[in-house]
Amino acid sequence: MKPLISIDIPEIKKLYQGKVRDLFPVDDEHMLIVSTDRISAFDYIFPNGIAGKGIILNKISNIWFKQIGFIKNHIVEDNFSNFPAPYSNYPEIFKDRSIIVKKTKRIDFECVARGYIIGGGWKEYQEKGEISGIKLPAGLEMAEKFPETLFTPATKEDTGHDMNISIDFMKKDIGEKDSEFLSEITKEVYKFGRDKLEAAGIILADTKLEFGYHNGEIILIDEVMTPDSSRFWDGKLYKKGSSPVSYDKQFIRDYIDTTPWDKNSPPPPLPDEIVDKTYEKYNEILLKIENVFK
Repeated sequence: MKPLISIDIPEIKKLYQGKVRDLFPVDDEHMLIVSTDRISAFDYIFPNGIAGKGIILNKISNIWFKQIGFIKNHIVEDNFSNFPAPYSNYPEIFKDRSIIVKKTKRIDFECVARGYIIGGGWKEYQEKGEISGIKLPAGLEMAEKFPETLFTPATKEDTGHDMNISIDFMKKDIGEKDSEFLSEITKEVYKFGRDKLEAAGIILADTKLEFGYHNGEIILIDEVMTPDSSRFWDGKLYKKGSSPVSYDKQFIRDYIDTTPWDKNSPPPPLPDEIVDKTYEKYNEILLKIENVFK
């Protein structure tokens, strides 16, 4: 199977192309989101994709969307058999990797819940002793668990790096009430996933969520607790002080750190063994999540 990197169908013009997802029109109130096999890291899209990755992302998100009952989400239809034309004419493109959703006014902040200190948060802590304006105690080790889950929002940039911000910055943009709601609901979604995955021996270290306004109400959109948007660690192998064994995109980031690529120019293709291993990790976390809800 070849990776699905780009999508162009003659009947319809796409609305938007993101790093991984493409958006297509359905009607005035709905659109179709398709998860491609593109892979991005350090804000660059790699020239080769990972065949089947988009299907895995779509399946994982749909599981969580169905299980999370304490906030509404944007999904209208996830069964390809019910898709309208012209999408129904292209099962090789849209089947198993697409959803039809309500159009929302996207809230242009990444909503991040952190249970452990790792990644960009670890780097910021080393430099400033804080993450997103939250002062933290001295002496934390890499991958150490926080006493309480942190909400650390970030700007959502279509190009370039997302930037960590304080919740006060967020409040100035969308108001105190909605900012506080996003903080609480982000942590609630994270804790729901964390607790469910503990039974499978998986640590959910952090997750990044997106929200939008629909008829004046904040709802959950985009993707939920996938290996593109979250860090999943093997609970049996976890120990603080080192980068844990993961089932997510961190595997690619760690590989990139061993290469001469400067992270400021178009990236080289990923080696076949890295592509294959990434697919294995993504598929493994899908199977573990499926087993949790069997």
